[in-house]
Amino acid sequence: MSRTPTETRPSRIAPLAKLPVFFGLSGRRVILAGGSEAAAWKAELLAAAGAKVEVYAEHFCDELSELAADVTQGQITLHHRPWSIDIFPHAALAICATENDAEAWAFRCAAQSAGIPCNVVDRPAFCDFNFGGIVNRSPLIIGISTDGAAPVFGQAIRAKLEAILPKGFSRWADAARAWRPSVQALGLSFQGRRRFWERFTEQALARPDEMPNDSLRDVLVDQSRNETSAPETGHVMLVGAGPGDPELLTLKALRALQSADIVLYDDLVSRDVLDFARREAKTMLVGKTGHGPSCKQEDINRLMVAFALQGKRVVRLKSGDPMIFGRASEEIEACRAAGVSIEVIPGITTAQGVASRLTRSLTHRKTARRLQFMTGHDHSGQLPDDIDWNAIADPKATTVVYMPGKTLATLSDAVLRHGLPPDIPALAVFNATRPDERVIEATIATLPDELAKAAIKGPVIVIFGNAVGYTQEVVLTGDQSQPATEISELEGVPVRPRARKGNS
Repeated sequence: MSRTPTETRPSRIAPLAKLPVFFGLSGRRVILAGGSEAAAWKAELLAAAGAKVEVYAEHFCDELSELAADVTQGQITLHHRPWSIDIFPHAALAICATENDAEAWAFRCAAQSAGIPCNVVDRPAFCDFNFGGIVNRSPLIIGISTDGAAPVFGQAIRAKLEAILPKGFSRWADAARAWRPSVQALGLSFQGRRRFWERFTEQALARPDEMPNDSLRDVLVDQSRNETSAPETGHVMLVGAGPGDPELLTLKALRALQSADIVLYDDLVSRDVLDFARREAKTMLVGKTGHGPSCKQEDINRLMVAFALQGKRVVRLKSGDPMIFGRASEEIEACRAAGVSIEVIPGITTAQGVASRLTRSLTHRKTARRLQFMTGHDHSGQLPDDIDWNAIADPKATTVVYMPGKTLATLSDAVLRHGLPPDIPALAVFNATRPDERVIEATIATLPDELAKAAIKGPVIVIFGNAVGYTQEVVLTGDQSQPATEISELEGVPVRPRARKGNS
């Protein structure tokens, strides 16, 4: 059965506890009630955003008084009197820092009546918006919120991001703001502008601590001008999506998805992985399923090339690794024949995902010195007729069989006839690395019957060989320094046992 490529919609955004927004406050009035240290911190934050902060209280802490005298951004004005209803008109925001619940509620009602968003410090129920943690690389700003559920957790994330993000990103973000008018004036196409900023971003990530200068801008502009004068050309990327777990996606694959105009994906690609594509990208299912409805490979090739010739960045997204039973060679040949540039971004193949999830090595220095991959069916859905059975029946090898759902019984009978011991360990994994993963363990002789009894649906991979049977854990007992000495003697490397510390 055949089917045609189908455009799909991106998944809906998951529910948000709060909508993250960034207020533009430069030159705008913000009302702040309270004279405490909590009020001082809010005043400093608001002034840093360029607001004209009007603070109302009968008494002000020293920090707030010093801040009003020293602030260089925005403006802080201290009013030595309580707040009143007449101060609210034309304010952008209203913030209250008081320990009195009745006053806090009255302030919130007054702000609401004036149509002004309100925040009452440490009283989430009175707030229209909340202040989150901030990582400041302005104009690059990151806000962090747990909606009050775990403030310490949010603080830890902020500290982690502070450590990761170079301080120099601030200079690059400033340069982007300064250069944007000249880039807009070039009259580039959308793709041309996008490529300019992609190159800019590559430079920023590679050299975050350097000062972006006009010479760099001129180089990037010249490259964009040259591209504008040349015909618009697209590009194809064959991208490995991994076996299913989105955390197994490589960084390079993630960047490809976030730069794509078109994503052509297979049925086996996890929806969680597909969600990493930028939301503006068009996603199309060009699924190929074993023994089920499938798009013709010729149609996929034509579609991929046609989009690229329109100047689009095309990601051909494949489960696992595109170069392992992914028909990548046909798609590469189609692109080359059409003069379309193509690159391959590898992914973690399903066998590696299974091995890592089950903590089973696919090789073993004594019992499995060779690893071999094979497909479980040919173009007709039957077991291929040109298999080297002597190699597959080698007890010193680990064999990985992709997509053997309909042919496993025939394969098992054949390897047993060719001398593979019937007690060789074997396992079948359905939906590898995904939440609904199922594992069936048996021997190469009994696995087909076990699969038939389980009647599980979904993509399956089979691995057999002595290596996959090693599941025992080493348990240290008694003097724990002794095993380290024994291991070192086996390996021929002297290791001095560590001295034991007394109990605390």
